[in-house]
This record gives sequence, C-alpha cells and structure tokens, in this order.
Amino acid sequence: MLIPRTLIVTAAVFISSLSPLTSAHEQDANIEHPHLAAIPNVDDVFTVPEEMSSLARSAPLVFPAAGKHTATVIFAHGLGDTGNGWASAVENWRRRQRLDEVKFVLPHAPAIPITCNFGMRMPGWFDIKKLDGTVESLRESEDEPGILTSSRYFQDLVQAEVDAGIPAERIVLGGFSQGGAMAIFSGLTGKHRIGGIVGLSCWLLLSNKFAGIVPEDKANQDTPVWMGHGDADPLVRPELGALSMEALRKLGYKVSRTLYPGMGHSACLEELDEVEVFLLERLPPTEKK
Repeated sequence: MLIPRTLIVTAAVFISSLSPLTSAHEQDANIEHPHLAAIPNVDDVFTVPEEMSSLARSAPLVFPAAGKHTATVIFAHGLGDTGNGWASAVENWRRRQRLDEVKFVLPHAPAIPITCNFGMRMPGWFDIKKLDGTVESLRESEDEPGILTSSRYFQDLVQAEVDAGIPAERIVLGGFSQGGAMAIFSGLTGKHRIGGIVGLSCWLLLSNKFAGIVPEDKANQDTPVWMGHGDADPLVRPELGALSMEALRKLGYKVSRTLYPGMGHSACLEELDEVEVFLLERLPPTEKK
C-alpha cells in the first residue's frame, strides 16, 4: 500500500513513484524521484534472520529480447517504486533497436516497514532508518539483514539467467538509488563475473565491511562500474556518490562516474542515453543485421 504523499514528507524525505524518464524540456526541472540504496550476499560472513528470509515477492516485469536472446539486464527501482516505474526507461533504451538481443528484467521490491516513513510499509529493498539530506544519514544504522536478503535475491536472478544459458559476462546489473546501491553491492560480491554494473544516484553499502565481504577470488575485480548522479541531489548527496567511487577505486575496482548539472534525485534523458551506450559496449550484438 502506498502512503498519501502528505504523510511521507518528513526530514527531507519525499518518496514518489513517478517515472524517472523526463522529456527534453523537463530535464532542467528534473522530476524528483527519491529512492535510496542497498545490497549484499555472503552466507559465511553474515546471518539473515528467519523472518527476513521468506519475504513475498511479485514476479519481475520482463521485457523479452526483440531478437535472439543473448544478454540480460537486471535493473532495480528505488524506494517506494516498483519495476513498472522504469518501464519507460527500458522502452527508451530499446527504441533505437541496438539492444534487440537483450532481455530486461525489472524486479519489484517487497513492501516492508520503512523507519524514516514512520514505520509504514512501502516497496523497499531494505529499511532506511534516517534520511536528512546529509552524507552521514545513509551510512548510519544500515539495515544489514535487509541488505543481505535483497543481495541474495539479486544474485539468484543472475543465477537464473546463467542456468537458462546466458553467459554471466552477458549480464548487467543496474539500478536507481536504493536499487543502484543494490546493483553495485550484489554485483561486486557475487560469484559470477558479470558484464557490467550501472548505479544511478546511489552509494556503496556497508562500506566499512565491504572489503571483507567480497569473495576471495574477487570475480568482479575488473567488471566495469558506471555511476551517474545529479549534482543537485538533496537526498543521496553527490558527495556520497563520490566517496563511494573513491572507496571502490582504492580497492582496485574500475569505476567511472558522470555528474549531471542541476539534476536532483532523478534521471534525465542525457543520463539514460549514457546508460544505453554503456549497455551497448558491454552487451554488443552477436549477430549483424
């Protein structure tokens, strides 16, 4: 159940399920799309509480490949949204018919109590305890059990594609805000070496423990990570995105990042076009038209 907007605005929290895709003349006024971040995995490092392990989940929204299916993109939405909120972005990526071999999977987060929303339930990959627009608020009191549960779910989605015959290097994980954080964490701590990771308006989860969570073989040490962020984001501060990038680079990961002037906690057509370029680089067509 989504909560009336008047009950959701507090401590700079303004959660909405607006589509992230903005029109050309909306780019300057970027539609705010506040969603947050998270993700992890690794059974031998953490223990997930029993009550978190059986969350009911709806089947993802799936866009089958327009042509021969040789690659898959799994893209996660942010807090308070659903996979449907990114359907228009997928249509935007597909419109030039350069990604016809790619299947897009848009998972839906379960409805869970969100502390910063008065404990009321809404779609989320993990709980957000505090959100006041500071860098520190998203790093304090992270919902480790929720992050771990969601991480396992995303890695299960990757495994399902591998089991279906898609090479891991032809799979890209991506997401916005909370979903973007999940994509980065789940991808870099996963056992399969995937083709790439996209994180929009997000940050690195469990940053103080991250190095110890990564598998010993560091399967995704060389996996390209691309991050996009608005320099006017009031919720997930661009400074936090920059700190996350630097932390990953210090650990040897290949991370690039683009800042979009004037963009808040949202996405714009320019950013989505750059995502398309990244996907085309990482998942080039195998057949000539």
